[in-house]
Amino acid sequence: MEPVPAALTALVRDGTLDAELAALVWLAFDAGIPVVVAGEPGDARAALRDAVADLADGADLADGRPTVRLAGDAETFDWMPEAAELGWTTAARAPVPGLRGAVMIADLVADLTPDTATPTWGEHARLAIRALTAGYGMAATARGDRLEDVLGRLSAAPVLAIDDELTRLGIVLILGPDVLGVTRVQAAHYLRPVARDVHGHIQRLAPASLATWNQKAQRFDHFAWGVLDELAGRADMRPLAFDREQAARAGRLAGASRTL
Repeated sequence: MEPVPAALTALVRDGTLDAELAALVWLAFDAGIPVVVAGEPGDARAALRDAVADLADGADLADGRPTVRLAGDAETFDWMPEAAELGWTTAARAPVPGLRGAVMIADLVADLTPDTATPTWGEHARLAIRALTAGYGMAATARGDRLEDVLGRLSAAPVLAIDDELTRLGIVLILGPDVLGVTRVQAAHYLRPVARDVHGHIQRLAPASLATWNQKAQRFDHFAWGVLDELAGRADMRPLAFDREQAARAGRLAGASRTL
């Protein structure tokens, strides 16, 4: 059995997200679905992103894919075999063997701050997002207090990612303080990739809500059941098996968080 991830468990203990949402993120990331963390404050955003990135050490993550921490403006993408095919024109040497389909760890932001040591922006961010369509994974931070803000920044100059590419960003978690000043995931969204139906027609589906923080009740409300079939399909699981695995992981996270 895969060990319970320590960093994610600590965030469950602190109330940043609950065990059910944490288990969903864990299971989805294992299945190769990217995770982007936005909102404020920046240090909490980076901490949640890094907790997700730590899941790459788990035995089940996408058949053990490697991780690559993007080097901001200094990133060359020499390790990515498809870089030129995806529009990158400055790759200088042969790609590093074994990094096809790697999970990219990045800060999709424009400026250098204490919590973003190597911001990835402009053409670098555009290629990283485009690489998601080629099967690469991602754990990243971004700026924006709403999903619309995140997507708007990444679709505007100088990144200029197109809408169909942005649907590959996967799960977007928006952080913010609750009425008591505790930083929590205020909203968790699932961006549904562009697909074709059985007749070959392109389907562009609206983002789905996975969970929201209920300020009045001081708890999370969960809605992932609405896209359970889609999430299970991306994990190559039947919906019932996906639901049971999420529940099992949630139980393990909740139990571990009580012992910290």
